[in-house]
Amino acid sequence: MSADEPAPLALTLAQRIAQRIAEDGPLSVAEYMAAALTDPAHGYYMGRDPLGAGGDFITAPEISQMFGELIGLWCADTWQRLGAPAQVALVELGPGRGTLMADALRAARQEPAFAAALQVHLVEASPALKARQGEALRDADATWHETLAGVPELPLLLIANEFFDALPVRQLVRQADGWGERSVALAEESEALSFAVSPPDPALEALVPESLRDAPVEQVFEVSPASQEIARAIGRRLQSQGGAALIIDYGHETSALGETLQAVRRHAPHDVLCDPGTADLTCHVDFAALAFAAREAGAAAYGPAAQGAFLERLGIAARAARLMEQATPPQREDIRAARLRLTAPDQMGELFRVLALTQDGFGPPSGFA
Repeated sequence: MSADEPAPLALTLAQRIAQRIAEDGPLSVAEYMAAALTDPAHGYYMGRDPLGAGGDFITAPEISQMFGELIGLWCADTWQRLGAPAQVALVELGPGRGTLMADALRAARQEPAFAAALQVHLVEASPALKARQGEALRDADATWHETLAGVPELPLLLIANEFFDALPVRQLVRQADGWGERSVALAEESEALSFAVSPPDPALEALVPESLRDAPVEQVFEVSPASQEIARAIGRRLQSQGGAALIIDYGHETSALGETLQAVRRHAPHDVLCDPGTADLTCHVDFAALAFAAREAGAAAYGPAAQGAFLERLGIAARAARLMEQATPPQREDIRAARLRLTAPDQMGELFRVLALTQDGFGPPSGFA
């Protein structure tokens, strides 16, 4: 290329995905989600902070400090029930801006021995979010990892808040003669991305729970092998090293039919196939599948409990009252509104659920008794 020639324009992620499909064939929905969310150059999570009013969505820790503080106190109580080990790995998967961990650590300081035992480990793939976490946790002496496998082998206290909903899912579609798989292909008369469904395959039927295999035609079952493998990895760690984990997310208690894949951009619904890399993609979490995978690896599972009931059992009412004591009238209204948003059945209280995983023999942890 001569000095006078313009540099070639970089391909958008949509163009790169279309090129990949043209060369190698359709992508599974899971492969498409992985590209849209974590492509190193253009993935949604890789170069932006998506949280807050100026982003695309807001999570519970950003609504109120009470959420992270109660999680921190849950961890302290669990540590004591573990026999107060001299060292424990406090791990968060997908820590967002680091807000939950910062609030949890502030609450943990109420138990100095627990605070002294903590090693903070964060599992995060996004360079942009790692930077925000570093700012929020500059005094925490935290260590970052690409996967849970990098965390040292210590008794484990693990938190995963709105982590599993962003992991890729495969979408299986019931057809008259079996189960096929939805894929992302190219429209026949253009380079636009479109959905297609593969012919039935007996191997796909094995991924569907037996109770759902005779579903009506066109029904969709979503399965997340990535989520199940991480749940198994957590279960193996709990079985071998001891500890407990909290998984907090929106989803369903039992494996169920239904298409839940959605895209969100600027707090509003967005076309899943439009401008990949610019919108968040999520699916409802199958808590039954996570619990089954963890149990397979030797852990015990409790719940899932509704988030509202769980937070009430942990004492959110008392914490809100304590915060109100020194608050101004507008601040008191904010605290009341935040508690309502986190716990009310018509807000986050019922949609979000909490699953606890523990080492075998630990018994029901706080919030599940």
